[in-house]
Amino acid sequence: MRRLIAILLLSGASAAYGGAQIYEPLSASVQAALHKAVSDARPPTSSFRTPIEAADWLAEMSRRLEKRIPNREYRIDLLRSVHYEAKRAGLDPQLVLGLMQVESGFRKYAVSSAGARGYMQVMPFWVKLIGRQDDSLFNLRTNLRYGCTILRHYLDIEKGDIYRALGRYNGSLGRPEYPNMVRAAWQNQWSYDKPARLALARD
Repeated sequence: MRRLIAILLLSGASAAYGGAQIYEPLSASVQAALHKAVSDARPPTSSFRTPIEAADWLAEMSRRLEKRIPNREYRIDLLRSVHYEAKRAGLDPQLVLGLMQVESGFRKYAVSSAGARGYMQVMPFWVKLIGRQDDSLFNLRTNLRYGCTILRHYLDIEKGDIYRALGRYNGSLGRPEYPNMVRAAWQNQWSYDKPARLALARD
């Protein structure tokens, strides 16, 4: 199994695992909460604690993403948006990068056989369920906002069980392939240890 995961990740075959979140009826309170989560305007603030932390994280992640997204300006904008939306939803930004790698291969206009769209492969029914009619899932920040909100929702349902939450996200709950691939990408491709100077700066 580990060998298969490694081959798929290295070969770029990850796009074949595009998401297919399954529609499940939501209570009115949950639907309202999710609608609020995807509708809140993005405030003009940084999700990084300090400019040094931002510079270090962005430089390291940008280096790893360069082959997939050559345009540096767009790459940095994507990474800033990933960090912001992940932190906003209480998620690890590196987990979100791992999920994006497996779901879409970082292709903005990826569409799965099930119809899931964009970087985080969000199913269109979510727009009708919790969004606004003119929300485009091919828009960078809209896609990340929805994807992070949905993953947070599934984590809450599963009481923090990342394995089961990932299964729900991909529509493959109970099967190991997808959660294992995302965790492998998260840990092997996107893990990040803060430089010593950043740790010292907080002490």
